[in-house]
Amino acid sequence: MATRVLPERINVNQFGIPTISSNSVSVGTTQVAFDFNNHPTVGQPFRGLVVIRLNQAIPAGTTTTLPIVFTSDSSNPVNLVGFNGNNITVADISGTGIYLIFVDSQANNVQLLTGIV
Repeated sequence: MATRVLPERINVNQFGIPTISSNSVSVGTTQVAFDFNNHPTVGQPFRGLVVIRLNQAIPAGTTTTLPIVFTSDSSNPVNLVGFNGNNITVADISGTGIYLIFVDSQANNVQLLTGIV
């Protein structure tokens, strides 16, 4: 019997790639939060790509080392991470525009893949 390196199938984005847009951005002393409306995937098992539109610019003069978090209706903050699980910071966000993220709700992980501004 052959050894399998990868599982036969991992279900991701079964119904297309969801898109969401930020409603606001707020700067605190420990983080910068982009807030989104509740989405059908919030609170549900979900693993897959999500296209997000950051509609608000991070205010000029914001400390560039502050981590970015995403919130839903101003609650449930989740750190936005990059490769190796490192926090994405203000310095990593180029501005308003379209960003591609990978969400794994079971692992409580939101990872930035790319941004186009």
